[in-house]
Amino acid sequence: MSLLTSLARLRALEEGIAQPVATVRHCHLSARPMVFVPLKLSGEAAAPLAAMLGTERERPRLLVVTQPRNRDLRFAWAAELAGVLLPYIEGFLADTETVERRNADPYERAMDAPQLIVPNQGGVAFTRLLGRSTRFRRPDGPYPVPESVPVLGRWLTYFGERAAYPGSALMLAATEELGRHWASGQSGLEDANLAALLAWITTGPSEEAEDPLVWPPAGPATDPGFDAEVLAPAIESGKPERVAEALRTQLEPTWRLMWQAIDLLAGLPEGASAAQRWEQDRGSFSGMATHLAEGAPPQARRDGAVAAAARLARMERAQAAYDVQRAYDDPLVMAEYRLTGEAFAGEVVETDPDNTEGEGRSRKLRPLVVIKTDDPVRLPPGATLGTPQRRAQGAELVSAGEGLVTVKITKGMGRGRTAAPGAVPEVGERVCYTSLTDDFQGSPQLPEAEATPWTHGGPPQDYVPDDEDAQEEWS
Repeated sequence: MSLLTSLARLRALEEGIAQPVATVRHCHLSARPMVFVPLKLSGEAAAPLAAMLGTERERPRLLVVTQPRNRDLRFAWAAELAGVLLPYIEGFLADTETVERRNADPYERAMDAPQLIVPNQGGVAFTRLLGRSTRFRRPDGPYPVPESVPVLGRWLTYFGERAAYPGSALMLAATEELGRHWASGQSGLEDANLAALLAWITTGPSEEAEDPLVWPPAGPATDPGFDAEVLAPAIESGKPERVAEALRTQLEPTWRLMWQAIDLLAGLPEGASAAQRWEQDRGSFSGMATHLAEGAPPQARRDGAVAAAARLARMERAQAAYDVQRAYDDPLVMAEYRLTGEAFAGEVVETDPDNTEGEGRSRKLRPLVVIKTDDPVRLPPGATLGTPQRRAQGAELVSAGEGLVTVKITKGMGRGRTAAPGAVPEVGERVCYTSLTDDFQGSPQLPEAEATPWTHGGPPQDYVPDDEDAQEEWS
């Protein structure tokens, strides 16, 4: 937890209401998200009880497993879920655009993409497990399932994996996104309670928000008291309508909270970089759709050594880029880096727009800017800098001391012998410079999978799906 977030939590505790830690929304929010609230049977890893889902707040769909320990009923429920989710997902594949790429063939990218929103990280984990328990199933052979079930499993696996990708908005956890924009006066563990977190943001903490009789847990696990006193007798009665009504009472309050969370996030202006990250999401979604259309096998249980290293490198690059983009989009996030000395803000007090370096044909325009700041500057001379005010511009720290910082602009001024209008900050302008830069980072040099060293298991065998893939004790 950063210092600024810690201070915001203390202030929230003192004032009795959550404090904003962001001025813009750092995720894309779809105009038609699929809200998905799952429940699972207590003591089981991936035995679904019910789900409430839909794209319209006034028309939720309730899907119920009347006997969750019955394998046939579970997969019939999965087929029902596929009947709702797959048309929603595939509906985004009709409209595409051609994307040109340097040194690569163009490809078709969906104009928009689906977005799943679950209550919390537990919902993300359950989605991933449900995907694993269904993607290896087959419509023939032992324990056959409807053809839509393994397709659903592959999509759920994809969304679950994408949820872990920094900056992705294809699958969001409501508590995670709310906590990224507001700091409550409770612990991070308590923030996983959607009702309690929303109470802190809207009206302040209340005992009612933590009462499972008023606001049942937002899943995927149910309240033990409900399991013993309501659910178990309903299942034992053998009456499907009684089970459905019992589970509806657990899901409807969370359904209302989910749309309240969406309204809160929609009330914030979208950050400038969110659209770029959504483009990447659309590209990833289109790639997955192509993968399915070409008849590729389902995702393997685990990556090989090279594939795992490549995935980790991609996620590290994405995390670094996401951190920079959030800071450039949001002054409150940038304030974190100003506190640590990695960024500084102040007023321009002097400029030399005609300063040059070198002689003759090698002479280059290098304007100087002097900034008065009260921030601590803990960067060495020569440090590479960027600025949110002029994102295409590059600079270098010349000197810092006694509240004055001299910066040399090195790129982003135009191609003429004089700087383009507006390229050099003017005296009196408020500016911010930081060592955080979103420079391109190349992929690490990894061996081909066939050259995996013996220390990492040697070359992996080609993955061929078989009947054993589906043999999970919990599935």
